[in-house]
Amino acid sequence: MLTGLNDNEIISKVLGGDQQAYALLVDRYQRYVFTLTLRFVKTREDAEEVAQDVFIKVYRSLADFRGASKFSTWLYTIVNTTCITFLRKKKLETHSLDNEKVFEAADSIDSGMRANLVEQKSRVAMVNKAIQLLNTDDAEILTLFYKGEQTLDEIAAILAIEPNTAKVRLHRARTRLKDKMEIHFAEEVKDIL
Repeated sequence: MLTGLNDNEIISKVLGGDQQAYALLVDRYQRYVFTLTLRFVKTREDAEEVAQDVFIKVYRSLADFRGASKFSTWLYTIVNTTCITFLRKKKLETHSLDNEKVFEAADSIDSGMRANLVEQKSRVAMVNKAIQLLNTDDAEILTLFYKGEQTLDEIAAILAIEPNTAKVRLHRARTRLKDKMEIHFAEEVKDIL
């Protein structure tokens, strides 16, 4: 059974001629890719189209993956480039965020109570709205760190900056996010912060 393999093992199988193994990578990363594309393009249909393009490019470029970083870091670079190319072709204004979930709420749903789920969705929606108020750079670094679960070193590699610069930018983005939430969601935030 191939599902217990790590990314590098699956890639080795694909490069060795096992094309069916590529479906495991797609299954593993399709939500990640789709969520990232939704941050750049406006519509769900466009995001689906771009996500398909990403997986085609990944398949064609798989031999170029050297394993120096996590596969998800390399994949993010392809998503980013593909989205920018798509937007240039459509000549649309770039949007880094859409109404898609940005962060999963910090609290887990306890005992399956509907009220907790509603509260969790409300917090996520509030954070999403606050992130939409941020500039593109702040939104991008917060998304990479929290949603993409990238380390500061990986973020630095993706953004072509020094790790200390990534750390500082993340800290400043968190501060600006907190400020936006306190300004625009004062009543809702007083229970959280």
